[in-house]
Amino acid sequence: MLWLIVIIISYLFFALSSLGDKVVLAKSPKPENYIFYVGLFSGIAIFLLPFGVTIPNFNAALLIVINGLVYIFSLYALFSALERFDVSKVVPTVGATQPIFVLLLTYLFVGPQELGVVELIAYFLLFIGSIVISVEKNEKVTGEFVSLSFLASFLFSLNFILSKFIFVELDNNFISGMFWMSMAACAIVLVGLIFKGFRKAVFEGEKVETQTGVLFVVTQIAGGIANLTQNYAVNIVPFGMLAIMNSIKGVQYVFLFLITLFLSTYFPKILKENFSKRVIIQKIISIVLIVVGLAILAIFVK
Repeated sequence: MLWLIVIIISYLFFALSSLGDKVVLAKSPKPENYIFYVGLFSGIAIFLLPFGVTIPNFNAALLIVINGLVYIFSLYALFSALERFDVSKVVPTVGATQPIFVLLLTYLFVGPQELGVVELIAYFLLFIGSIVISVEKNEKVTGEFVSLSFLASFLFSLNFILSKFIFVELDNNFISGMFWMSMAACAIVLVGLIFKGFRKAVFEGEKVETQTGVLFVVTQIAGGIANLTQNYAVNIVPFGMLAIMNSIKGVQYVFLFLITLFLSTYFPKILKENFSKRVIIQKIISIVLIVVGLAILAIFVK
């Protein structure tokens, strides 16, 4: 069950990355500014070139370009939501709705997938666990919040599915897939500089402090490891398991909750959040559901 171990590691680094995003975005960078440097940072994949990168065929190249655009627009939707709403509301909402979109998109592009009773039980437990851990009491939901969060969720789900198609077109060559998808994201943000509005937002925005810049780099390293391991898992599983894999995303919020709880207790100067008794009970219930779902996958699904 290599893919299960890899995807859990991936969601650990996604949790660390989202914590970094929370701090960096608190410094009020514009979404365009943040997207540009995230895309530019993807260019580090150039170092994969000597390790077996192959030239994609026409279908793969077309998918890579489309996927790159989808990825950049998904980031824009996410960071636009984070600019307007609290990260603790946006990120769990985006993550909790992705398994549904992935399931629907898999059905649309690939057709019905045969999932056994065991896989469906695991999917249900993991999905419900993700919902429970992301729900907050008395939170105000606006139309703008729903539209931006659901748009980001849909685009990230589409990116998830397209990545699998790209790996298939490249004969499951993981290095080539990572190289071309990363370079496409980098190229797209550079081409975006042609547009005056985007260029102005990137270079004439608020100056970033050195400390924030360092945190951004560390956050992108964590995000890079997360994307690398997630794409490796996507590469090695069949289409039918993509929805199951994505439903494990609740693990990210378990890690996020535990890390936040640890920092709030022992290092409140770094991060401080107050957890009521009700919230802690809610998180424990969700953790139990997610752990049981993971145990079912680990024991019964090969």
